[in-house]
Amino acid sequence: MELKRVVVTGLGALTPIGNNIEEYWDALKNGKSGCTPITYFDAEKFKTKFACELKDFDPLQHFDRKEARRLDRFAQYALVSSDEAILDAGIDLQEVDKFRVGVIWGAGIGGLETFQNEVINFAEGDGTPRFNPFFIPKMIADIAPGNISIKHGFMGPNYTTVSACASSANAMIDALNYIRLGTCDIIVTGGSEAAVTKAGMGGFNAMHALSTLNESYTTASRPFDATRDGFVLGEGAGALILEEYEHAKKRGAKIYAEVVGGGMSSDAYHMTAPHPDGIGVERVMINCLENAGLKPEDVDAINTHGTSTPLGDVAELKAITKVFGEHAKNININSTKSMTGHLLGAAGAIEAIASILAMENGIVPPTINHTTVDENIDPSLNLTLNKAQKRDIKVALSNTFGFGGHNACVLFKKLD
Repeated sequence: MELKRVVVTGLGALTPIGNNIEEYWDALKNGKSGCTPITYFDAEKFKTKFACELKDFDPLQHFDRKEARRLDRFAQYALVSSDEAILDAGIDLQEVDKFRVGVIWGAGIGGLETFQNEVINFAEGDGTPRFNPFFIPKMIADIAPGNISIKHGFMGPNYTTVSACASSANAMIDALNYIRLGTCDIIVTGGSEAAVTKAGMGGFNAMHALSTLNESYTTASRPFDATRDGFVLGEGAGALILEEYEHAKKRGAKIYAEVVGGGMSSDAYHMTAPHPDGIGVERVMINCLENAGLKPEDVDAINTHGTSTPLGDVAELKAITKVFGEHAKNININSTKSMTGHLLGAAGAIEAIASILAMENGIVPPTINHTTVDENIDPSLNLTLNKAQKRDIKVALSNTFGFGGHNACVLFKKLD
């Protein structure tokens, strides 16, 4: 059977460096850091006192008070970003066949704040189980795509992918495959996360995953730098409209890029640490290239997972060198997490969007906060350090990896 072609026709973003696509791209190309001291709660006793929170986000600008109370922040973010993407795609909600429109969304954790608050309230009470009736519906990870489909009446496939930090990349790959196989014409995909909470910060601190550079928090997310000491927690959402090419062309939609491949693999090594030789990461990029029918030398840019952890950054760059060989030196490699922090289950979505915008604008956003060379990293690689670089990008690859050894990779191509 002949597979359908799949394109991106709409984008939406709600990030620590911009509350829409225009703001997000402007901050990316200018190397803006989204890291600030935590404002959501008193973090004085926490090892890490900073994060990449959203700025100036007021849910009451998007929802009435009653609706806002019934939605965890991660679901609010999903609805806001997907609304932007749907509007950007110019989808006529009265004309589209809603049975052929799906919503596949990624979330690594879901309603963590809701879970945390309900448990704290119960523990501080007299033992009587008084729980909010919206406790479970607010918390469960699949409620984000559920709410998107309910709002717009989309009746195609509807579910959440959960693979830790690879969740939204996995969602995009599933969406790609449903459209390729002819099951759907359009899928709203992406991911959202809102883990900047007491439980989120405390939990990641306990496993020594977060940076603790409290005195220099604005530069704490420093991928590939010798002084990196962990990732910076971020929050937000990214949404993409994936659409069958002929369907998009027929309705005269703007096309940002073609989604030409998706790859998946597993490290099968450790719950949280990557394989030191990057074997699983190597395999996921090979799988993605094969799925797209492209060769390593076709790739112009790679937005790495690049979390700013001592082990992860080195393992990923080793894998890139193995897969791309000498051509690796010709690729613009970057990590936009240096600006946004790590959005966990939403990371794949906002970084895929960054790759698409880089391709559209001919500019590779920088990896900021780099000052000290790591002797374990090949100096011949172009890590796009500290300043954006102009580049005609025809093919861009986006890597995303999650705790549990989950690896996902998505490949975008400029439309011929």
